[in-house]
This record gives sequence, structure tokens and C-alpha cells, in this order.
Amino acid sequence: MSTFKAYRIHEEDGNIAARFEQMTVDELTPGEVVVKVRYSSINYKDALAATGAGKILRKYPLNGGIDLSGEVESSSDPRYTPGQKVLVTGCNLSETFDGGYAEYARVAGDSVIPLPDGLDLSQVMALGTAGFTAALAIHRLEHNGLAPAKGPVVVTGATGGVGSIAVDMLAGRGYEVTAVSGKPERDQFLRDLGAAHILRRQEIDLGKRPLEAAQWAGAIDNVGGEMLTWLTRTMDFWGGIASIGLAGSHKLETTVMPFILRGVNLLGINSSATPRDVRLVVWKRISTDLKPRHFDLLVTRTIGIDELPGAFPDYLAGRVTGRTVVRIA
Repeated sequence: MSTFKAYRIHEEDGNIAARFEQMTVDELTPGEVVVKVRYSSINYKDALAATGAGKILRKYPLNGGIDLSGEVESSSDPRYTPGQKVLVTGCNLSETFDGGYAEYARVAGDSVIPLPDGLDLSQVMALGTAGFTAALAIHRLEHNGLAPAKGPVVVTGATGGVGSIAVDMLAGRGYEVTAVSGKPERDQFLRDLGAAHILRRQEIDLGKRPLEAAQWAGAIDNVGGEMLTWLTRTMDFWGGIASIGLAGSHKLETTVMPFILRGVNLLGINSSATPRDVRLVVWKRISTDLKPRHFDLLVTRTIGIDELPGAFPDYLAGRVTGRTVVRIA
């Protein structure tokens, strides 16, 4: 190979500037494995990084894209061979290492996951960090005792990337899923994914008491703030909440009473820094018992790499439902 296309993010005079450039592999951040990238995806974090709406990158310049899938081009790590299909999600891509919005990426061997049986390169990017995060949340909740027989599970921010995949995965596992959404036009979408009930976000009585009527055996929260506070008040005994996002607020104002009187677990989900052994287990589950049943519904857009700049504003404005797959090569 000689040069290749990359969507590169710079900091110039205190402002963020992202543009397409030609690069060589030698210019990429260090790593043991060179991957010919076939697909990436768009996460909210990608939109923040590329537009400067949030400080995601910890060094500049870097190629955008926190997810990628493709084939190994070369590797000094004996675990990988040329032509092998692989994926990387998170692992500080587009934070301290060049990411997946480029025709080639050079990554650390420990961040590489062999493509699981039963999934293809496009499907793993239909899931990407969002799907891995949803699966990790379910995995940790079940490790703490959640099971379909324990009772209903609520998912907030249910039409987003993590939320919609979580609804699909949970319903596929046999859970009774309640989806919290502020978008009535997407109710059928959520029902098609498997939601048994839909709660309108604007109509929820958040309550004021430290403990409200117990409703949920488990929860996956993408919102934070008052919504997460409400979840702590309404969890059933020994219930678990997986805290994933802060679309509403980063604040949490609650009491210790749900935790000591009902034994509620509040689990923080950090998908980027997940240890490799756990990452391998979760991707195995994503290809088996947590495999989504509705890829056709979850992927609402497939775009080429040249269309990236025009795709980000909808994420910042909250207009995106489901997942966007990016064709790189």
C-alpha cells in the first residue's frame, strides 16, 4: 500500500477541525496489528469528537471512529494472521490511538477481538460500542442475579443505539421489557424490537420519597440525572441498575435507602476499559444467546466514509434512531 484516506481530527488555535487526508501506515499511532478497515460506525461520542462539541480526544491529531472491523493486513503479534477477520471497539480508539475512520488502522494486539462465529464484519459494526455496551450491561446485571423470572426490566433512552439494542437483546432472552421513550413516533419500532410496554418519558411521575413503589427487577439507564434517581427509588428488592449514559444529566441526587433497605445494585458500565477476558466472553454472548434478532431494524442508515461530516449534526441534535454503519472500504 502507499497512501490511504483517513478522516482526521485536529486542534487548531483552540478549535476542532476534522477533514479527509491522505496518510501512510507509518504515520499511524503505534500498534502490533495493522487492519484493513472494512466498516466502522457512528456513536454519540464520535459526533462529539469530530465536531468539538465534547472533549473526547486526549491528543491531536487522530483519526476519528471508536469502532472498526476488517481483516488483518500484518501483525507482529503471533495471535493474529494476515487475512483474519477482526474487530476493535473502544480501547481508546479516537482518544489516544488513531480510530476506524480510515482505510487502515494500527492497533494494540490486546484490543483486537477475532470475529465471533455467527457474525459478519458489517453486523459487528451494526452493534459496535453501543451493542457491546448493551451486552456488557446485561452480562453484569445477570452476574448480579438478574433473570427473566425475577421481573420486568426497564430501559431508558430506548430509541438510541445502546437502548434499542438492549431492548432487542433483553426481549430475546425472555425478559419483560419496558421501554422509556420521548418519541411517540418510534413506538412501533420499539414494539417490533420486543418491548412489552412503553412509558412516555414526559409522563413519568418521578416521585419525591426516598423509596417509591417497587416496579423493576433490573434497569439499563442511558439518561442519568432525575431519571436515574427515579430508578433507584423504584427498583425492587435485590434489583440492579446498569448506569451507561448521561444524556439527561451527569448528576445523581439520591439517598442510601434503596441500597441498604432494598439491596439495590448500581453498576457502572465502562465499555472502553473492559478487561480483555471479559470482552471476549461478552462478544461470545453477542454471537450466541445475546445475538440481536432484528439487525434490519437496528441499522437505520448505512453510509460511505465520504458522508461522515454530514452525519454528525443529527447525533448532536438527538434526531437519530438506531445505528449507522459506515462503509470504509
